[in-house]
Amino acid sequence: MTGRWTFLGLLCWSLSAVALAGAGASSPERSALWTSGKAPGEPPKFEDGSGFITVHRPAKPNGAAMIICPGGSYGGLMREPEGHGIARWLNQYGITGIVLEYRLPQGRANVPLLDAQRAIRLVRSKAKEWGVDPHRVGIIGFSAGGHLAATAATHFGKAGHDGSGAVDKLSCRPDFAILVYPVVTMGEKTHQASKDNLLGKSPKADLVELYSNEKQVTAQTPPVFLAHAKDDTLVPPDNSRRLYEALQADKVPAQYLELPSGGHGLNGYKGPMWDAWQTESLKWLAAQKMLSAGESGGEQTEK
Repeated sequence: MTGRWTFLGLLCWSLSAVALAGAGASSPERSALWTSGKAPGEPPKFEDGSGFITVHRPAKPNGAAMIICPGGSYGGLMREPEGHGIARWLNQYGITGIVLEYRLPQGRANVPLLDAQRAIRLVRSKAKEWGVDPHRVGIIGFSAGGHLAATAATHFGKAGHDGSGAVDKLSCRPDFAILVYPVVTMGEKTHQASKDNLLGKSPKADLVELYSNEKQVTAQTPPVFLAHAKDDTLVPPDNSRRLYEALQADKVPAQYLELPSGGHGLNGYKGPMWDAWQTESLKWLAAQKMLSAGESGGEQTEK
């Protein structure tokens, strides 16, 4: 009897797993960013010479997509809580989540940006295949990944990878950006480890200026949502405040959610402060017509 019930239990479990797999999103797909030889820029840290993207496709895509830039002080990547976990959360709302494993700069400031711009272009090149609207491709970043996302949102008109392929001809301007406890400035109030890893120990003044993204805002900067805790001592909230003020000055649609507590990482990626930025960012996306009002509701289940 035990064997019979074990067999039946396994059979039922297998059928349930197949049914759930069929009803849910497809398995994540990881691929290299640079497929035509060595990536541009100086030799990267990755052994095979490329950054990577992992695409999390929802069961019912609504056309919106986000490039996800994990933090890690530009010296590592918080792949799960600020990467794949975010992608799974986005999938609940029909948003395609693309986790970017950007190359670590080691003082080569343009390298992460090249990867972010490439990722945006790749998503647009795959828009039909992935069920993505090429005019609803955004970028979201956390901490140092927030700096990278802000750089992508403010540096798309500056010289980058000058390739001749079809993908290289597509726009690398994100349609919107969501920045959560981001590093923004490379001047006063910066996060020193992120600055050192990105620009080197003794960067020239013009490089500090170039990568202080509050100084790079123009009227062409895409809409931006910012969230930052008032008690963040690692990356001071002045980073978000200064960028928000610059966006307002250029009349760029923006919202700044200043959270009363949570510190850096918002209590370890959980709790009411973590839920608050998710809820408000979805409402903001709906207001920007990147989601419908119905798609911005629902339960916050991914922590």
